[in-house]
Amino acid sequence: MRTFLKGASSAILATAAAVTAVVSVSSIGQAAEFDGVTIEAKLIGGQQYEALYARIPEWEAATGAKVNIISKKNHFELDKEFKSDIAAGTTDWCVGSNHSSFASQYSALYTDLGDLVSKDTVAEFVQANIKAATFDGKLVMLPRAQFDVSALYYQKDLYEDAEKAAAFEDKYGYPLAVPETWAQVKDQAIFFADPPNFYGTQYAGKDEAIVGRYYEMVVAEGGKLFNDDFSPAFNSEEGKRALQWFVDLYDAGAVPAGTTNYLWDDLGNGFASGTIGLNLDWPGWAGFFNDPSASKVAGNVGVAPAPKGSAGVRTGWSGFHGFSVTEDCENKEAAASLVEFLTNEDSQKLESAAGPLPSRTAVWDYVSEQAKGDPYRSEVLAAFKETAATAFAVPPTPLWIETTNIIYPELQAAILGDKTVDEALADAQESVDELMQEEGVY
Repeated sequence: MRTFLKGASSAILATAAAVTAVVSVSSIGQAAEFDGVTIEAKLIGGQQYEALYARIPEWEAATGAKVNIISKKNHFELDKEFKSDIAAGTTDWCVGSNHSSFASQYSALYTDLGDLVSKDTVAEFVQANIKAATFDGKLVMLPRAQFDVSALYYQKDLYEDAEKAAAFEDKYGYPLAVPETWAQVKDQAIFFADPPNFYGTQYAGKDEAIVGRYYEMVVAEGGKLFNDDFSPAFNSEEGKRALQWFVDLYDAGAVPAGTTNYLWDDLGNGFASGTIGLNLDWPGWAGFFNDPSASKVAGNVGVAPAPKGSAGVRTGWSGFHGFSVTEDCENKEAAASLVEFLTNEDSQKLESAAGPLPSRTAVWDYVSEQAKGDPYRSEVLAAFKETAATAFAVPPTPLWIETTNIIYPELQAAILGDKTVDEALADAQESVDELMQEEGVY
């Protein structure tokens, strides 16, 4: 569930389609620059991506090259295929879909786009994404308009009740307002909670999902998940404060009892049910939450930037899609030209019209302009733009998923009271340390 605004307006879609129809040859490359070249590509599949791929003939007409898509699968299946290609030595295809959560595994597969794409072009992207697409000094992919980061959705009427506001300030000593910190989120979630009918907030409680949330809370507290050598660093005062936040909310009954089994669809449907006050979630739910046919909170949804931890750092665990060029590609210049085309302003305007968040600064401005006259959409874009400005990706280790499989049961144990926070983090850190040493990381 990572698609920004479901059901983008037909007017915006028409505008984006018109934009793609007037692309000049100069924005793609010189006419017939790659005449006779064939670029083989392995791309992520899915109906939501087909509008972008429909632009490829424009690049072919402008450059004289041809594109042969030899594989079209989801990222999990592509990941298996790429690893099989690496093992077999069959990596002479040229362009591949990539993702920030997978990219660190492919250090030998993809070339440095910094040698093929101008610095001026690279500067046009959100620089936090460019940083996350760079490994060991190599820019391994250009981001597309498929960028995920979370903002805080909330029910507006919770902040419009004078009696409730007075009671809150009397209890906590500060005015009730949309929270700017995670400490305030905890106070308000506990205050709003009326289980089993209503809960102050919720969180993903298993798999990579809870580790990602814990990771960004550790960062917001001023800590880190791993040291520079990828030895575990989360069994720290910052890591303990971060985990205690999850534990306190569970102990207070401010989150649903089943939260340790929740993943993204559970959270989205939970907030839409009207039984959750505050909900940190992805941009893909924005339209769904405000759709009267699907959501009980439609018309009552506010959106704010992700709150900050005690270190004054905003949570911002993020990920994004992109395109890469293989080291073994026979014509890297042509492949890089295609990647530039698929991630240029016109391509990102097209993708963003259907909802996803852009990764180019100018397209943020364009989408914001298109949203004028729609207060809710403007609020959504502003909140996600502010959060995106300080977003950060998962730690760049190919062992990311394996480490999350070790960490999440320990986080669950602390939340459920089977272990103390100290015990859970000590056990998780010991196991992750063993994994890293066994894999020869250090």
